[in-house]
Amino acid sequence: MSSHPYRGSFAHFAQVVSRATGRPAAFLLAAFVVAVWIITGPLFHWSDTWQLVINTGTTIVTFLMVFLIQNTQNRDTEAIQVKLDELLRVTEGAHVALLDLEELGEAELEAIRRNYLKLAAQARQVLRTGGTDTGVPDMA
Repeated sequence: MSSHPYRGSFAHFAQVVSRATGRPAAFLLAAFVVAVWIITGPLFHWSDTWQLVINTGTTIVTFLMVFLIQNTQNRDTEAIQVKLDELLRVTEGAHVALLDLEELGEAELEAIRRNYLKLAAQARQVLRTGGTDTGVPDMA
């Protein structure tokens, strides 16, 4: 498997922009733009157009960044999910039925969650009585 697998051009663009805008230099650039805007206020007599420039600019940037950030987060989440799935797959005794939990409906997911809540409660009870909470307990 290649260390740099093919990525779609939007995904690549989103990742590059997301990394670039998350750096201190991007913040400093944005702060500089705001400072210039504030300094130019008296030159434009604090006009409605002067105010509209910053409002429109920030709205457009925010609107576009939402999609770029969401794309980056979606890919990161999928990558983490695949890594977790691999850990489950190679762990002896793991419940491989958990591999696709994110695809389950709310009721099915809640039923599985309740089973794990029961296990946690049982483990805490064992700890209170001086026992240990290590091991691989059976699912009820």
